[in-house]
Amino acid sequence: MNQSINKLRLVSIILSIAGLVDALYLTWIKFTNNYSLCIQGVGNCESVNTSSYAEVMGIPVAVLGAGTYLLIIMILLSESRIGHLKSNATLYLFGITLIGVLFSAYLTFIEVAVLKNICPYCVVSAILMTVLFILSIVRLSQGQTEINPE
Repeated sequence: MNQSINKLRLVSIILSIAGLVDALYLTWIKFTNNYSLCIQGVGNCESVNTSSYAEVMGIPVAVLGAGTYLLIIMILLSESRIGHLKSNATLYLFGITLIGVLFSAYLTFIEVAVLKNICPYCVVSAILMTVLFILSIVRLSQGQTEINPE
């Protein structure tokens, strides 16, 4: 694996762990019916987290986010060890983060246009997913389609 890809991979792992922590916190808030630590005057986490848009087919959006970040981490940690991932990990990461960005854009639209409230934790997740998507594009543009362990 070349040096540039190693750096992109490390940054992606760090961002994915941050996203996982964020999503796990929102999951904990959702399941325990606790109030989030939203800064007064900076959004309304409760109205967003308890809205009908906070679940998809009965699954909390935060759980879907946590699962997505966990999947990204697993791919990043396994891409140099598992044969199938050696040649497909970059494309998988691109696809997963593309879906993540599109879903985050939809949820952000719902927050702004429908709920008229913003959850700062959701914004953090959307930003992290967008950066992960950009990093996956950079990896693709570098022609990185196969990982060779050093």
